[in-house]
Amino acid sequence: MARTAQTRSLKVLICGAGVAGQALAYWLARDGHEVTVVERFPALRASGAQVDLRGQGIDAIRRMGLLDEVRGKLVDEAGVAFVDAEGRARATIMANTSGKGRQSLTSEYEIMRGDLVRILHEATRQDVKYVFAVSVDRFEQDAERVVAHFSDGSSGAYDLLVGADGQGSRTRRAILPPGPDPYWRVGIHMAYWFVPRTAADTRIRDTYNAPGGRMIMRRSHNPTETQVYFVLREESEEASAVHREPVERQKEFWADRFGDAGWQTDRFLAGMDATESFYSQEVVQVRADTWSEGRVALVGDAAHCASPYSGMGISGGLVGAYVLAGEISRTPHDLPAALARYDTTLRPFVDEIQAEVKPHLLRVGIPKNQWAIGAFHTVTALACFLRIPDLVARYAKEDRGGDWKLPRYPDLTHVDRLHAG
Repeated sequence: MARTAQTRSLKVLICGAGVAGQALAYWLARDGHEVTVVERFPALRASGAQVDLRGQGIDAIRRMGLLDEVRGKLVDEAGVAFVDAEGRARATIMANTSGKGRQSLTSEYEIMRGDLVRILHEATRQDVKYVFAVSVDRFEQDAERVVAHFSDGSSGAYDLLVGADGQGSRTRRAILPPGPDPYWRVGIHMAYWFVPRTAADTRIRDTYNAPGGRMIMRRSHNPTETQVYFVLREESEEASAVHREPVERQKEFWADRFGDAGWQTDRFLAGMDATESFYSQEVVQVRADTWSEGRVALVGDAAHCASPYSGMGISGGLVGAYVLAGEISRTPHDLPAALARYDTTLRPFVDEIQAEVKPHLLRVGIPKNQWAIGAFHTVTALACFLRIPDLVARYAKEDRGGDWKLPRYPDLTHVDRLHAG
């Protein structure tokens, strides 16, 4: 609902037009605030690999009134198969499509990141000002306002600045006090890109393990493209540093590490040379003791990246954006109180989803030698034969995120009230 004369409309700047930034813009604009989103890329970054929605993230999308739009763009992934070097499936875990219990390795709501970004942009572009090819170089603040200085030489004053600029957030670096590194590392690295789809690429996601702590995943999201993921267990300075190197150096690194991995590696490496969709990253979590300082706050991966292995990265960003906007809606005249409640309300949920990532279990799934790979296949095949993954998914009492419930903010928007029942 729009702000009345008795309530205060805020001028808000959001850095980053990804999922969390646009979700926050959606809620704040619906609540009557003046919202500007700056994005350093020259256009909307409607790209990226396949992501999933789970638990509270699905509820957040539902409250936005966008669940039908998301359903219309879902990727048809039926399950996950663990294959050997000849491509034979040793075990297959199907998606839980019952609508009950816990999602399996494949969510009922799989969607390409670019499609989700476009859905959010379409829902916000009429009410939110977007500025592309511009970033915040620096800012200063006092008790009344924050002044942002932009890369194009301009500046502006705002009531609130929010960093939605990802796990490498410049905003976070500017507000966190000197101290420990906020990154929690698990010794795993990942790269992904797209290659042409072949007739043999099915709706099942194939997962292949090679000796040396190497994993390859193949999943297909449309009739012409297949996604390729290389995953590597390695704790070295070279592996951690390569993600900041030029793309050609990154590709050399992955080709060197995986050149003899077997299965469809030759096909995937040939596709890597030609792709324009390549992305390389270290798998980390962001664990920050504070998500705000004065009139500057963090949301999404900038605040609490849970890593791809949590299964809740996108859902966490959607939930965090909703909670931040909801707490602001309660006391727009008192931002310090709103930001403090944002932290105390969301922190238990973030702690829960980050705890889902257990390094010892990740290491089991990315074995170092052929014997361990064989043992993993044997155990997984037996579990599937006994239908253990299916039973666990269907009868689990809760999905990822535990029993934490998405709060109700009845004054936030008419959309929230519409779906409050």
